[in-house]
Amino acid sequence: MSITTDKDRDTDTADELESDETVETADTEADAETDAETATETDADDPATDVRWGRRLRIGGISTVFIAALASSGFLGWQLWQEKQLDQASQQAQQAAVTYAQILTSIDSSKVDENFAQVLDGSTGEFKDMYSQSSVQLRQLLIDNKATAHGVVLDSAVQSASKDKVVVLLFVDQSVSNTSVPDPRVDRSRIKMTMDNVDGHWRASKVELP
Repeated sequence: MSITTDKDRDTDTADELESDETVETADTEADAETDAETATETDADDPATDVRWGRRLRIGGISTVFIAALASSGFLGWQLWQEKQLDQASQQAQQAAVTYAQILTSIDSSKVDENFAQVLDGSTGEFKDMYSQSSVQLRQLLIDNKATAHGVVLDSAVQSASKDKVVVLLFVDQSVSNTSVPDPRVDRSRIKMTMDNVDGHWRASKVELP
């Protein structure tokens, strides 16, 4: 016959409690895993989740299209600005060429120095150098022959253009008289004039008679 003491009963009770706690802990962990799996499966099958992902994709697509549209509009805006600048340069250079062609083809032997000063003021580069070198002999020739001339631009057109250089074609009628030919005669000329933008002013750098 065995005698069970209070100490033995306390030990058995503690073992039973520990065993119960272990079982409950295992059950709790198993339940948590099952809940997580269920939640994952639920999210995967949930139409609301698909809607959220679809919305995100749509927002991303719209953002990409918006950025592309901004880039495209920026490029087009820059292109239009460039074209506007080129058109403005062409118009200004063409008008300057018309005015200068009339100065260049008009002369008054009594105002030679004034005429030469205007021609040099409207020129630059190659043409200015050439005209400066020949002006001394030309001046005396005009005075001796009492030459007069008056030029009128009949038509003009831009042949080529960049922001700082424009080539202009001009058709000019020039009425000329001198001591040898007192009655004015009209000469029609075609002039090809290259205009350079120098410090904001259009000046002739080359004058050709093609």
